[in-house]
Amino acid sequence: MELLKKLTQASAPSGAEDDVREIIKKEAEGKYDEAVTDPLGNLMLIKRGSAENKKKIMAAAHMDEIGVIAKYTDENGFVRFDALGGLDTRYLPGRRVLFTNGAYGVIGCEEKEFKDKPSLDKLYIDTCGKKVNTGDAAVFCGSFEERDGIVVSKALDNRAGCYILLKALEKLNGKNEVCLAFTVQEEVGLRGAGPAAYSYEPDYAIAVDVTDTGDTPNAPVAEVRLGSGAAVKIMDRSVLCDAQLRNFMMETAKRNNIPYQAEIMSDGGTDAGRIHVTRAGIKTGGISVPVRYIHSPSETASVSDINNCIELLAATLNEL
Repeated sequence: MELLKKLTQASAPSGAEDDVREIIKKEAEGKYDEAVTDPLGNLMLIKRGSAENKKKIMAAAHMDEIGVIAKYTDENGFVRFDALGGLDTRYLPGRRVLFTNGAYGVIGCEEKEFKDKPSLDKLYIDTCGKKVNTGDAAVFCGSFEERDGIVVSKALDNRAGCYILLKALEKLNGKNEVCLAFTVQEEVGLRGAGPAAYSYEPDYAIAVDVTDTGDTPNAPVAEVRLGSGAAVKIMDRSVLCDAQLRNFMMETAKRNNIPYQAEIMSDGGTDAGRIHVTRAGIKTGGISVPVRYIHSPSETASVSDINNCIELLAATLNEL
């Protein structure tokens, strides 16, 4: 889990994914045939295949995490901010943030605005005088804990996906040509995945991300449970996954005795949403890690689910 810890604890709000990209390049060194970093910052690691009828397959995972961006500092030094990604303002007061310039801060709320869901313009960041400029971005602080097969950390969305891609790279059999695309700016509109897919033009694509679970009290109805295996995506708000590819992944899981579950995510989207409509269309599927408390500093996942996602992704890339 040391690599996953290193990935989650790196700071990479949307548009500032540099630190995570460097960790990935260093970790994957010597395991790929070509590395491309495009103008947006997407990192694509390509492993050439040797089969005569090889397929071109792209597996994508985004590097960015949710955060905030400073937009104004008042005369008393309190920073007003905007969101980078989906934030629930009910849970923001009291959270700590770390700016990319090294400044720490605590989110506060105007005293008269403690409501069930305060508006973003009533919140501020107190840096206790540390200089923050307009445009400086910050991520939420959340330590990495791993006990009894459960991982709790910030940014499992989607450093867990990046980790899965890196581990699957070690298991490739060399049959197909595989492009591992570590994408940017997913949290602010799935922006990096489209150009990456357009550039590589794969025959098939698989987006690896996290998904909500339906196993907490009064949670929305969903089949996905923590600890029940890799989630094979059927749909989310951004995509209806290719039925042929989805069925192939489920059959592959059965053949290889990999626990899996079917996923329908009622809210939100993934890189699959942008990839599948690129160029003339790309057959696209998704593999997801079940995670509780997504977009919080305490995202919670099962180590066994993460490992099963690695096995399913590798088997699919090798057998497709």
